[in-house]
Amino acid sequence: MKKRSKRYQESQKLFDSTKNYTLSEAVKLIKKFAPVKFDETIDLNFQLGVRPDQPNEAVRGSAALPHGSGKKVRVLCFAKGDAYRAAEEAGADYIGAEDYVKKIEGGWLDFDAVVAHPDLMRDISKLGKILGPRGLMPTPKTGTVTPDVKKAIKEIKAGKVEFKTDKTGGLHVLCGKKSFSEQALFENAKTVIKAVVEAKPSAAKGDYLKSVSIAPSHNPGIKLRATTMSVAEQ
Repeated sequence: MKKRSKRYQESQKLFDSTKNYTLSEAVKLIKKFAPVKFDETIDLNFQLGVRPDQPNEAVRGSAALPHGSGKKVRVLCFAKGDAYRAAEEAGADYIGAEDYVKKIEGGWLDFDAVVAHPDLMRDISKLGKILGPRGLMPTPKTGTVTPDVKKAIKEIKAGKVEFKTDKTGGLHVLCGKKSFSEQALFENAKTVIKAVVEAKPSAAKGDYLKSVSIAPSHNPGIKLRATTMSVAEQ
C-alpha cells in the first residue's frame, strides 16, 4: 500500500472517510486541508451506472463554470478565411487547417482543447483515433464544431469544461482551484454535477450516479451524497 505523506494524513484526520457529505460540507473541508506549494486543481470524480461499451449509453457534454476553471487553456482552432480571423480575435493559441492535421499525426499535442469549423471536419476526421481517446475530438454535442468559432473559443477560455465517460463508466471533471472561495467552488461544482445529471442517456437504467467525490490534486477525496436529487444540496 502506498505510504501517504504526513501532510496528506493530516488532511485525512479532518473528516470521516466512511461518511458521505453534502457538497457544501465537502468544500468547507477541502479549504481546511493542509496546503501544498502550488494552487491545487479540484476535480469531481463520478462513477456512473452506464454500460460504457454501449454507444447509446456514453455520457458526454460540457459545463460553463460560472467562476472559470483557474486554468490557462491552450486552444487549437481548425479554421480558414473569415473563421480564421474570428479565431484570432477570440484569442485562439493555434489556428490552421491541414498543417495542424499533419503536426498532430506527427505526434504534436501541445493544446488542451480543439474547436473546428464544420467545413474542415472532413479533414479532421482522420484524427479521431488520436484525439478521441484523449477527449479532444471536436463534436457538435459539446459546441466545439460550430460556424461560430469565436463564441466557442471565448467560452472555453472563460472556463467551459468538457466531460466524457471512460471505459469503466468513470468521469472526471475539473471544477476549479483550491484558492477559489468556498462559494465559487460550490457554484462551479454544482454546475458540473447538474450538467452530468442532465447528460444522462435515455438508455441508462437503474442508479445513474453510483458514486461522486470531490478531491484536490494532492489531498484526499471526499465522498458526496450520490443521489441525483441531493448530491448538490447545501
